[in-house]
Amino acid sequence: MMKILAFESSAKAASVAVAEGGRLLGQSFQNCGLTHSRTLLPMAEDLLRNMDLSLAAMDAFAVSVGPGSFTGLRIGVAAVKGLAWGLERPCYGVSTLEAMAHLIPEDGCICPVMDARRNQVYNAQFQRNGGQLTRLTPDRAISLEDLAGALSDRQVLLIGDGAEMCYNWLKARGMHVKYPPEHLLHQSAWGVIRAAENAEPVSVHDLTPNYIRLSQAERERIEAARRERS
Repeated sequence: MMKILAFESSAKAASVAVAEGGRLLGQSFQNCGLTHSRTLLPMAEDLLRNMDLSLAAMDAFAVSVGPGSFTGLRIGVAAVKGLAWGLERPCYGVSTLEAMAHLIPEDGCICPVMDARRNQVYNAQFQRNGGQLTRLTPDRAISLEDLAGALSDRQVLLIGDGAEMCYNWLKARGMHVKYPPEHLLHQSAWGVIRAAENAEPVSVHDLTPNYIRLSQAERERIEAARRERS
C-alpha cells in the first residue's frame, strides 16, 4: 500500500501528515503564526522520526496548491518539488478548498471559505451525500455579496479561515449557515491526502501553485503599464 507524505501551508495554519492506503498514520498541526519556511520541513522530519519512518519510505508526496497565501503556497510546493525530485517520487497537487471539504464527514452543502482580502473570499461549493463528495462550483475569488447570492436559502456548512467572518456576515442577513468545531475548521494535510486519493499524479515540472488571483505586485505593475499607455 502506498505511503503518502502531505503538506498544507496555504494559510496561517501549517500541517503535515502521513497516510498508508487511505489510513491516517500520523499528523502534525500548528497554528501559532510562525513562518512556514521555519516550521514545515522540521514538522515533517519530527513526525517521520517519531513514527520510525524515513523520507525514502514514502511512495509519493502531496501538497495543496491553492488558492491561499502566495508565500505559503510557494513554500509548500517548493518542499514537495524538492522531495519528489530528489527521491524520484510522484507528487500530487490538490485544491486547498477541495482538501478542506474532504475533512467534513456529514452530508450537506460544504462551503470552504478563505479570507482573500479586498472584501473577497476564496471559495468553492461541494455537496456530500453518503460517502460521495461532489464539486458544485470551481475554485474562485468571490465577494461576500456574490457568495450570499450563490448560497441562496440552503443550509450551508462553512469551513476554513474565513468561516467565522462569513458566518457573521451571512447570519446577519438571515441565511442558514453554521461552521464546525475548531479541530475541523482549518486546512489540514489529512484533507490534502484525501483529495490526492482522487487525483492523478503530476511531474515535478508540472506542479505549480494556483493563485486564482494576481498578486498585489502584479496588479500594481499592470495598473502602472495601463497608466503609461493612457
